[in-house]
Parts: sequence; C-alpha cells; structure tokens
Amino acid sequence: MKYRTVLLSIFIILIGGGFSLTPANPTVDHGIYAELLTKYVNNGKVYYAGFKSEEAKLDQYLKQLEAVNSNNLSREEQFAFYANVYNAWTVKLILSRYPDVESIKDLGSLFKSPWKKKIVRIDGDIMTLDNVEHDILRPRFKDPRVHFAINCAAISCPPLRPEPFQGDILNTQLDDSTRSFLNNPTSYKFDGNTLYVSRIFKWFAEDFNHDVLSFYLKYANDDLKQQLEAKRTTLRIKYLPYDWGLNKLRD
Repeated sequence: MKYRTVLLSIFIILIGGGFSLTPANPTVDHGIYAELLTKYVNNGKVYYAGFKSEEAKLDQYLKQLEAVNSNNLSREEQFAFYANVYNAWTVKLILSRYPDVESIKDLGSLFKSPWKKKIVRIDGDIMTLDNVEHDILRPRFKDPRVHFAINCAAISCPPLRPEPFQGDILNTQLDDSTRSFLNNPTSYKFDGNTLYVSRIFKWFAEDFNHDVLSFYLKYANDDLKQQLEAKRTTLRIKYLPYDWGLNKLRD
C-alpha cells in the first residue's frame, strides 16, 4: 500500500510539473508522401503513371493518415494534415481510373460530382473531398491561401507542391504557393484596364473579402505590383476560362 502511495505521489508531481505521457507537439509523418511527390511532381504537373506504379506506397500513406487523431495536432499541423489529405486522396481518386481519365470530372456522374464521393478515410469517418475543403479547411482556418494549397487535378488549378505541407513551415509554404500561382503569367491577363484572373476568385469571392485587387497587391511581385498600382483606380476584374483537363505529365 505504501509503495502504491509513493508511485501516485510521483505521478502527481510529474503531472503538476508539466510532464506529459504524450508528445507536447505531435506531428504527422509525411515521409512516404514526400518521396512520391519528389519523384512524380514536376513544375506542378503530375506523373500519374509513376504514382500508379507505386500505388501501394500511396495506400500505405493514406492508411497512416487514417490512423491520425487530428484533435491532438496543433492548428498549423492540422492545416497541413488536411491539405495533404485533400491532395493525396485526389491523386488516389485519379488513379482509380487512370489511364482512362482525361479530367477529374470524368470520375463523377450525372447525379454526383467526384468531390461528393465518400472516399476520404480520416478522423474515424468516411467523408468527401468537399467535406475536407468546405466543412473543415475553409471554415475552420479562414485562410484564403488554402485555395492555392489544395489541388483539384486540373490544369487551371493551383499546382500541386512537390512536397507535403508541414506545420513548422506552413506559413512559408502557403505564401510561396500563393505567390507562385498569382505571379505566373498563365494565371492572369491584362486587357487594357481589365485584369483577368482565375475563376477561383469568383467561386470563393467571400474568402477574399470580395476584393481581388487587394489580395493580388499583397502577393504580387514588383513588376506585377507596379502594373496593378498604375491601374488601381480604373481596373476592372473579369475571369479566365477554367481548364478542367488533367494536370498530367505525358507518359
């Protein structure tokens, strides 16, 4: 009895002193995914044939994500976790019919879009890609940069990063993805006093406070920023067509 009392006293002292039986800042191991992205993503294009040849590794990574308790993660680690979940499961969705797929939209039906298929296994549940984006990432984190972090496997979509998102460098990665997309000449076009931008800014206008120009000015590089500033008072915003073709590297 005395022995048990001593052990209990030690335990209370440790807890009171801030000792934890679980890691203070748990992280998710994205090593397998990092290896696949490094090998099969180049300049935002995806070598799906390569992913297909190592689909077992991708499945192993998805199993790891399924086992994660996201409630134990910090805010930054959670954001990184769900962004990687979205992107990795999108690749898996494409592989479900690859090579017989030219657009992610081919994987939907008349009554259900591919983003409404229950395929994503996380947090003890099976959910859709729409759930991850619209029920978790957008409302929970309220960060418009999310639109340049997640990839919908389309040519006009902000490109897939060749590395996983990680909590400890998340802000740098989000800024880089946002700047890279906005400053890419294929992502915008000037026509007189009209600036044509991605339709992402139309579909999710509320995420950008209905102010595309201010968002662009925040992340534009010097040359583009000068052009925007020069036309600021007269600039009109319109939207580019969206190419839903598959963002694939040719075999």
